Amino acid sequence: MESSASLELTEIIPLALVIALSPLSIIPAILILQSARPRPGGLAFLAGWVGGLAALTAVFIGVSHLAAGRSGHPPLWSHWARVAVGAALIGWGLYRWLTRHRNPHAMPGTKHLTEAGPMKALAVGAALTVLNPKVLFICLAAGLAIGTSGIGSGKYWAAIIFVAVAASTVALPILAYTVSGDRLEPALARVGAWMEKHNAALMATILVIIGLMVLYKGIHGL
Repeated sequence: MESSASLELTEIIPLALVIALSPLSIIPAILILQSARPRPGGLAFLAGWVGGLAALTAVFIGVSHLAAGRSGHPPLWSHWARVAVGAALIGWGLYRWLTRHRNPHAMPGTKHLTEAGPMKALAVGAALTVLNPKVLFICLAAGLAIGTSGIGSGKYWAAIIFVAVAASTVALPILAYTVSGDRLEPALARVGAWMEKHNAALMATILVIIGLMVLYKGIHGL
């Protein structure tokens, strides 16, 4: 059981890093800190972000667990699903690389973040997870890995680790600003500008690497 849990972590942590390292995760967290009430707005945004990730992950774990049945072993379809997910991630990454010089992809809902109060920030934080196809897809892959792993109650810890890693790059600037305040603004602005400039190339590389890992996991299980 212990080795099974560690094997699942080698799959779900890279998936969580796809969300964590996405500029479309980090940039909104930086924008919310430029609002009129950055501390309450930032903490509300973080709560919405974490809540959205947790809800999606829980739903997909539950669906995958029910579909896997009670045999204690991952079903054959779960390995084919990993192959499909891995191939899709690779294809997505290659597409992002080939289109990296086009206009940057904008995430709906980020435009007015600097004007958001705490309640709106909470709603936007949740919406940017549950309405983002990339986050949905990655949470589906993580839910599949955890729900079909046969690790029993260990799946709750796996889900917590996945959500914590996925939300880490949103939590870090918000919590750091809550403690340090205005002193971080120049550094956060530089990070946001760099992430926005290198968005496509960075995501293309991450998607291809993680896609290869998921694809290998699926093929190895067949």
